[in-house]
Amino acid sequence: MIPAAVDYSCPSTVEEAVQALGDEDAKVLAGGQSLIPMLRLRLAAPTLLVDLDRISDLRGVRSDGDHLVIGAMTTHAAVLGDPLVNQYAPLLAQATATVADRQVRHRGTLGGSLAHADPAGDLPAVVVALDASMEVAGPGGRREIAAADFFVDYFTPALEPGEVLVSVRVPKREGWSTHYEKFNRMAQGWALVGVAAAVRRDNGTIAEARIALTNMGSTPVRATAVESALTGADASLEAVRAAAAAAAEGTQPSGDLSASAEYRSHLARVLTERAIMAAVGQAHAA
Repeated sequence: MIPAAVDYSCPSTVEEAVQALGDEDAKVLAGGQSLIPMLRLRLAAPTLLVDLDRISDLRGVRSDGDHLVIGAMTTHAAVLGDPLVNQYAPLLAQATATVADRQVRHRGTLGGSLAHADPAGDLPAVVVALDASMEVAGPGGRREIAAADFFVDYFTPALEPGEVLVSVRVPKREGWSTHYEKFNRMAQGWALVGVAAAVRRDNGTIAEARIALTNMGSTPVRATAVESALTGADASLEAVRAAAAAAAEGTQPSGDLSASAEYRSHLARVLTERAIMAAVGQAHAA
């Protein structure tokens, strides 16, 4: 289909973007890899597109004390290749490598993916697992939103009217081992289920674990029962398997043509075991 007619604005500063978003029917264009298909299918029909492409301040990765600050318009490809991300937040790089294909990763952006708030997207679960926070700018100034609070519902981020995502702050997690595991029906497809796992070991046991699930509800879900079961456990297959059996507890997976809710729950258990074992293996190798 052909998209409906729409006006276009390409501001050069965050302040200009916020001002342009004062239009109630405005939509942010931040790479467009999700928005453009929605426009073509007329699932979205804004009267104004506010393109953030010219705002150079929204690109790049920098170190800020014990955090990384990643500009919202940093492309997936740039995130994937950034040495700071690979050193301090490898889970983000691991998950980004599974996003769609090379073409999408060179145009799509971290901020665009997160603000789209698709529960089947790979990166929302990752920022929740990493305890990241989002810096947003709006008519009332700037504020930070914890990743756990940023995803409100299907395709609904915690952005007020006129606000735009500026950057993502990710705690540096040295000494942790991580892995992102997902299952999809076809290459480059959305995850039926995904698991973001981060594990810190101490004296041969698991001291801490952070596990977040993709597409097991209307927002990313922390697998808190798994985390509790892993804390203090050894890193054996038996212990990990016992903990992963609780992966679907407290989740509300949907059923659709791709998978039933029961199948998604099964995948959550299997993929959680795989993700943790892969993370543990990385820690052991190190």
